[in-house]
Parts: sequence; structure tokens; C-alpha cells
Amino acid sequence: QVQVVESGGGLVQAGGSLKLSCAASGSIFSIDAMGWYRQAPEKEREVVATIASGGSTNYADSVKGRFTISRDNAKNTVYLQMNSLKPEDTAVYYCAAELVFSCAPQFINYWGQGTQVTVSS
Repeated sequence: QVQVVESGGGLVQAGGSLKLSCAASGSIFSIDAMGWYRQAPEKEREVVATIASGGSTNYADSVKGRFTISRDNAKNTVYLQMNSLKPEDTAVYYCAAELVFSCAPQFINYWGQGTQVTVSS
């Protein structure tokens, strides 16, 4: 069974740090891009950061210089280091992974269940 599972959310004061992890497991051949998205109450889901299989990264303007995305391909895991957190970073954070299976011609996008990040002022 294929799973994408996030961990590491929680409550932190403004200016603090958190590190999110997301691991994909199951009969996966390889993983293309991976990314972090977030959804605040009454707002649409937005991209936070993405990382390609080769390591190139992209960030939302709102998190540039504060968040860092990285991945460990051997562990099928992507991380999001979040520093200098602000109350407006409060949201449910979702991981997405483009999973490639040996029986399929192209990747299939999988989402995790989400992890809550709350930043208090």
C-alpha cells in the first residue's frame, strides 16, 4: 500500500522554528518532484515550496529566505525547515509527491493527510 505521511507540525511562538518531514512508502519505482502546500482557514491551498528530483527548488515569495525544502532520495523523504515563523504561516501543511511506479508510464500525484502548524503571536 502506497502512503505519503507528514510529521513535525505543532504549536510554536512567532520567530520560532519547526521542521516538517514527509515520507513516501510502498512499491515505488522512483519519485519525481515533491512539494509542500498549505491551506489556512477559509483560504485556498497554496504552494509553499517544491523540489525536483535533481534538487532544484522553488519557493513562494512569502517564505523565501525563511523556509528551506530538501529531500533524501534514499529515504523517499522531503523536509521543510521553517524558521522565523509568523502568525500568517498558520495553516495545515500538505506534502505532495509525484510517484512513479514500474507498471505505469508516468507519475501519479499523491497527497499526505496534512499536519497542522500554528504560530502564536
